[in-house]
Order: sequence, then structure tokens, then C-alpha cells
Amino acid sequence: MLDKVLIANRGEIALRIMRACKELGIKTVAVHSQADRDLMHVRLADEAVCIGPAQSAQSYLNIPSLIAAAEVTDSVAIHPGYGFLAENAGFAEQVEQSGFTFIGPRADTIRLMGDKVSAIEAMKKAGVPTVPGSDGPLPENDNDTLHKIAKRIGYPVIIKAAAGGGGRGMRVVHTEAHLVNAVQVTKSEAKAAFGDDTVYMEKFLENPRHVEIQVLADGQGNAIHLYDRDCSLQRRHQKVVEEAPAPHLDPESRAKVLKSCVDACIEIGYRGAGTFEFLYEDGGFYFIEMNTRVQVEHPVTEMVTGVDIVKEQLRIASGEKLSIKQEDVVLRGHSFECRINAEDPKTFMPSPGKVNGFHAPGGNGIRVDSHLYAGYTVPPHYDSLIAKLITYGEDREVAMQRMRNALDEMVIDGIRTNIPLHHEIMRDTHFEVGGVNIHYLEKKLGL
Repeated sequence: MLDKVLIANRGEIALRIMRACKELGIKTVAVHSQADRDLMHVRLADEAVCIGPAQSAQSYLNIPSLIAAAEVTDSVAIHPGYGFLAENAGFAEQVEQSGFTFIGPRADTIRLMGDKVSAIEAMKKAGVPTVPGSDGPLPENDNDTLHKIAKRIGYPVIIKAAAGGGGRGMRVVHTEAHLVNAVQVTKSEAKAAFGDDTVYMEKFLENPRHVEIQVLADGQGNAIHLYDRDCSLQRRHQKVVEEAPAPHLDPESRAKVLKSCVDACIEIGYRGAGTFEFLYEDGGFYFIEMNTRVQVEHPVTEMVTGVDIVKEQLRIASGEKLSIKQEDVVLRGHSFECRINAEDPKTFMPSPGKVNGFHAPGGNGIRVDSHLYAGYTVPPHYDSLIAKLITYGEDREVAMQRMRNALDEMVIDGIRTNIPLHHEIMRDTHFEVGGVNIHYLEKKLGL
């Protein structure tokens, strides 16, 4: 087992990783910016190192500072969490070249799955269902070919940046007249945002759901799935509520896609935790991307499978084979996660500031992943996620009622949060039934 792990992140995920390390007897090193010296995991870690000022570029994204912190503390491995450098192939490469273990996939795998074009090609080869598309990057200065590709796919189509993500670098085209301009504009935006103007084309699905498959693989020929999650409640491509398992899926399609994800992990030699993300419409799954890291919403999968995903990451990184076989994974009950953000519930503007009072809800089937405590000041420099409220029940109805109760109990004084929005969602008649599409929340909010 790994001796000492440096946690290259902050907030709730850093605390989550630290707890998993402690359970496995692994010593921990917390790195933090000058603005984050009062974070809970910094207080609880075995060692702490300040790696720079508040700005992410000079701290959490500063690779030399992170490597230096690992060196001076005699760490043997680095866990990137999610966000920041978690899916940065260059960082993974540098960690390994510096003699440390990167707790995640190999750099070449991150690179393969980080480029949307190469990822889609790899998934097609592995038998994972994909959205009808251009079969590679769109050609330069060949409008006739562009029109032929779009006609073959069928309008509406969507132009996507190969290096894009997080909802950026995408443009929907409904008619032939707007195609060429849309491609040119998307290429310009992609070049400015990602330094790469490669774009590709896909069929645009009108009312899909966002369904994802959690996987674990040891890079030694063993891989399993931990079933699925529904993450369709989104605002501006950012997830708000997640649940596991995904409700109302076609059983046959589901069984096929679960197997194909496991096969793909073996095909590409995947190592660690990962998530295959799909659009799901009319009983069909269509691959959109793979996240080569632990997900924000991993707790809902842990609740319904009993598998500790972060501990499995640590075991795999230490060189162990998967401790779980597919037949050991049994799906029980239902789970929801509400992302609690420090933001105005109406305008969605960030709401940093001092937390005067904090009360976490409790009771059967309630889990709170949060770094908050009374007296803590939420800084303005980072993502607004401050807590994840997770509930479990023997079925979806029980899990939902427990979430309503938990939201009623949760108290965060001193700053504004989106708890009122979650109250509204959990009492929405369409969401109660299950299976709303990715546009539902924005339409509900009038966005």
C-alpha cells in the first residue's frame, strides 16, 4: 500500500480523499493556497504545504510547486481529485517522470480520452455506441464536404471542439445555410479557448437524458462497472442533481452498454476510476466523452453498490489488482445527490463570505460531503460548490423523501446558497416521476 499521498486539490474532495487515505493507513499531505489555509482537510492532514497565492494558476495549477511539495514531504503518490489538473496528461506525465505515482490513468490514456475525436474513434473500435458524426475532424476549406457530411448525419447537427469540455466550444446548426459560418466561428472559439481549432460534427439529439456509467479498472486486464447514474438536471451544462441508478432505462440497451464500457476499459488498458458519459434518447445510448477521474457525483454510486471508489483508486495505484469482481457488485436501493453551491438561488451569482452557522442534517440514509464549519470563510477565488447532500433509500420514493427532509434540516447561515432551488426540484411533479431530459431544468427556470 502507498505510504504517503499528496492531495493536489481543495474543498470537499480533498477531505474525501484524506478520509479514504486514513482508513487505509496512508499518511496525507495537504497542499493549499494562501486563501485556503483554514480548510478542514488542511487542519486534519499529517502535513500541510502552502503552494502559492489565492489564484489557481499560481497554486493548484502550478505543476512545479506541486512536484516540489511532494519532494519536500517525501510523498510517494499524488491524488489530483477532480477539476484543476485531474485530467491534465502533462501533469500525470510529469508526476510519473518525477518518480511519484499518479493516482489515475496513464498519461497516454488521459490524452486519448481528452481529445473528443480520438476518444470517439477508440470507443467505436471497442464497440461502445456513439452519436452519428463526421468520423474525425472536419476538413479545412472544403464546404462541399461539410454539406455532404451534415446531410448524411441529418439536421440538426452540432459542431464541437475536439479539445472542448464543460459546455464550451459547441454550436448547434439547424439549417444548411448556417453550417459553414457555424464551423468557422466554432473553430475560432476553440483556438482561443483551447489552443486547438480542431472541430468535428455530430447529430444533435433534441431531448436526450444524460446517463453515465461508472467503471473501475486496474490496468492489469481487469475491469468492472458500478452501474449507471442520471445527471440530466443541469444548468448551462453544469450538473445540479444526480441519482443512481438512472430511472426508466431500456433493460436490453442498458445491459449492452454496461458490458461495452467494461470491454472498452480492457481494450484501452484503462487504470483507475472512470466515467463513460452518454446521451440517452428513445432507448439508445450515444457516447459523448469519458472522464478519466473521480466524479463529483461518485457518492450516489457508492451508496447503491457499497463500493468505496476512492479507496479502490488508492489500491489500484499501489499496484493491487481489483479487489472486486463483477458478480460482487450488487445494486441495492436508490440514491440522490444535491450539489449545494454558495450562490444566489435566483441569479446564480457566487456568494462567498463567512459561514456564521452550519448544521448538517442526519438520520437514516443521509450523507454530507462538505468542508464547511461555522466560522469558515468561503473564498471568492474557486468553484462555488461547498457541500454535497446525499440520501439513500430502499427505493427512489424513499430516497427522495429523505432528501426533502434533509434539505429542510440543513442550515448554512451567513451566505446565500442554492438550497431553495433544491427544495423546488425535489417537489417538482415531473422530476418525481423520473427521466426528465437535459433541457428540463433550464426551461423550468426560464433560462
